[in-house]
Amino acid sequence: MSVKPRRPVPAAAPRRSDWLHWLPGLETLREYQSGWLRQDIFAGLVLTTMLVPVGIAYASASGMPGVCGLYATILPLLAYAFFGPSRILVLGPDSGLAPLILAVVLPLAAGDPNRAIALGGVMAIGSGVICLTAGFARLGFVTELLSKPIRYGYMNGIALTVLLSQTPKMLGFSVTAKGPLRQAIAIVQQLLAGRANLAAAAIGVGTLLLILLLKRYRRTPGLLTAVLAATLIVAAFDLDARAGVAVLGQLPQGLPKPNLPLIPWADLPAVLTGALAVALVAFADTSVLSRTYAARLRRPVDPNQEMMALGAANLAAGFFQGFPISSSSSRTPVAEAGGAKTQLASVVGAVAIALLLLFAPNLLQFLPQSALAAVVIAAAVGLFEVADLLRIYRAQRWEFWLSMVCFAGVAIFGAIPGITIAIVIAVIEFLWDGWRPHSAVLGRVDHVKGFHDITRYPGAQQLPGLVMLRWDAPLFFANAQWFRERVHHALARAHTPVHWLVVAAEPVTSIDVTAADTLAELDDELRTAGVQMCFAEMKDPVKDKLHRFGLFGRFEGKLFATLDEAVDAYLEVHHSRWTRGVEPAGP
Repeated sequence: MSVKPRRPVPAAAPRRSDWLHWLPGLETLREYQSGWLRQDIFAGLVLTTMLVPVGIAYASASGMPGVCGLYATILPLLAYAFFGPSRILVLGPDSGLAPLILAVVLPLAAGDPNRAIALGGVMAIGSGVICLTAGFARLGFVTELLSKPIRYGYMNGIALTVLLSQTPKMLGFSVTAKGPLRQAIAIVQQLLAGRANLAAAAIGVGTLLLILLLKRYRRTPGLLTAVLAATLIVAAFDLDARAGVAVLGQLPQGLPKPNLPLIPWADLPAVLTGALAVALVAFADTSVLSRTYAARLRRPVDPNQEMMALGAANLAAGFFQGFPISSSSSRTPVAEAGGAKTQLASVVGAVAIALLLLFAPNLLQFLPQSALAAVVIAAAVGLFEVADLLRIYRAQRWEFWLSMVCFAGVAIFGAIPGITIAIVIAVIEFLWDGWRPHSAVLGRVDHVKGFHDITRYPGAQQLPGLVMLRWDAPLFFANAQWFRERVHHALARAHTPVHWLVVAAEPVTSIDVTAADTLAELDDELRTAGVQMCFAEMKDPVKDKLHRFGLFGRFEGKLFATLDEAVDAYLEVHHSRWTRGVEPAGP
């Protein structure tokens, strides 16, 4: 009988090459549809009307020359278009980073704009290197260490810092006081002393009110309208010369040239500390915004790729006279509302700004500084989170007060110490949950499957001589002693002499050396007392660790797949019967 030869199985489709994975922009270009072009161009032009005033305003708020805000917009937009995984995310100078940059640049630059540019550039390069390294190391998860209450506290502190730093500028005077309380007192003193420039204050406050008023009309370019009106008023009435209203002045013509920023070695520790804080905050904001739009557009993004794209964008800013940048929760919706389909909209925005610098640098020379301060304050108002904090207060008070401590840390000690406090609080919060985890003695409940906490079911039945204890956390150095104490407490409260202790270990996901040694010591103690310690539902990775720590042989034959199996084994040995549990004295 002849056998037909098998047809060859077609080879699987080749995976994307690694280099293409790191350049999502090229893949988008391969998939680009001609019908998107018109929408991307229109969205890019609409976006430009916001990129220009916001970039200049955030540069001033960061202690940098205004034109650096445009430099820090052009190159990062182009870099993210190649490296960024999100289709419409917009990057650039950000109000949340301004206090961090200002805290480093202001004292070290000592009023020298060239030195400020160098400091901002090194911060951007440092932040970029940190983000790139973390992306290559696949550490995109690190920002998840900051819980929502901690993020709220940090951002509320940042918002207050921005508000207090920009209010004097909006009213036409300056203050040198440090700290929120002293700044607030200084602002009131300056106002009572009549130091405000009435013309500048009128323009600044009017710009702020117009921006906030027009925010409710999504189709109206409120920010552009307000800034353009302020600029026209100053130019028409010559208020810079007649009333002393500070204006932006003429921007340097041309595009930024590649430059390696150099700073004194003595400044490096402060700058790199600021770069680390900026990298953490920038990626936290970018990852949240990226995930939001990924869910909305149903296009998942890789957080590690997002971190690398952010790093590339910051490097581009640093080497071209810019400063650290992040994603923008105010400009990205503008791109979306304009109908952007891909990052080509951001490329159009970058090209439009470049053309402005090449052919019309004088267009913004009458833009008042008080209006720029109003732009930053309007953004800071949007950073405040109150409603959700009230929800957290009602749901879990201690997390609310945790947020308040973080807020006070940023407001009192400053943005960079504040982010350190936020990280320390996050680590303490994480350790606290694992340090004193929940545990429960289990019993059988009539008409309910499984075994349940006897404090929640006071009528639960327990087998005489058997204690089942569920431990709801990994076993590690911080809670090993607490585990031993909970075991002894459970045995002490048993109403009959205990022969077996069965640990329901399904929630135990890991064990370390300290906890393993504690288990061995506890097992010796229990054997001396005539109690056999067993485990049920232990995961295989945890069993593997018991092997490595030399404990598997000690517990061999005492590891059960389920609690039911452990109970059956106990019944075979002791021929016991279920009895009603006695209601415990307290939880």
